[in-house]
Amino acid sequence: MGLQNIFNIAGSGMSAQSVRLNATASNMANANSVSSSTGETYKARHPIFAAVQQQVLDSSPQGALNGAAQKGVQVLGVVESDAQALPEYRPDHPLADAEGFIYRPNVNVVEEMADMISASRSYQTNVEVAKTAKDMLQQTLGLGK
Repeated sequence: MGLQNIFNIAGSGMSAQSVRLNATASNMANANSVSSSTGETYKARHPIFAAVQQQVLDSSPQGALNGAAQKGVQVLGVVESDAQALPEYRPDHPLADAEGFIYRPNVNVVEEMADMISASRSYQTNVEVAKTAKDMLQQTLGLGK
């Protein structure tokens, strides 16, 4: 595995964690929003990841040297949670429906905070991997001096 592959893998990991952080931030920003129906209520969003390990189609060593093998993390998409909105009886609220209910998003702020900490640390780990690979490359280039 060459250093280029390490940079690509770390970069794809940072990109994926950035998507995760953005989804978590969006969930937390909308955690206290209310609506008058379940269809209009914000639904928590979560990214779906896949590990990419495309095998080298060209089995020759030259194919491997040209970067035919791709590895890393791929964001397949962002999906909305299918959990129900949380009804709250508040007949005095301006957005209350005919029965007096307002609906809150299905966002658990504690879970979102834990997810944000995890994504932040994963991002930081990928940064450290890229930094270590860069330092190794600099050390290797310095061997000839």
